[in-house]
Amino acid sequence: QVHLVESGGGLVQPGGSLRLSCAASGSIFSIDAMGWYRQAPGKQRELVAASTSGGSINYSDSVKGRFTISRDNAKNTVSLQMNSLKPGDTAVYYCYAYISPFSFTGWSDYWGQGTQVTVSS
Repeated sequence: QVHLVESGGGLVQPGGSLRLSCAASGSIFSIDAMGWYRQAPGKQRELVAASTSGGSINYSDSVKGRFTISRDNAKNTVSLQMNSLKPGDTAVYYCYAYISPFSFTGWSDYWGQGTQVTVSS
């Protein structure tokens, strides 16, 4: 009933920019945190950036100063503006949300399907 849909991945040259977006849809009562994770080949999935409903934001040290996360709470969307991209940013990027649905009382983790970001010359 609750789904996260990502878009915006692709191929970009080093130093370039890319913007990812994610929309949560379905029978949603409330959303707390939303954010982005990524997983590169042979590596563990790691947090890239996250934003809570209270406005607290945190970034991975590797992207701080280059990436910006933003939310539109009215639309249940979150985006990630990625600037000054490096080859090390190449990964599958996953949208994340911590959501309380109408179907039950409580909170659950939800993940998007992932979108490929490739930074290469």
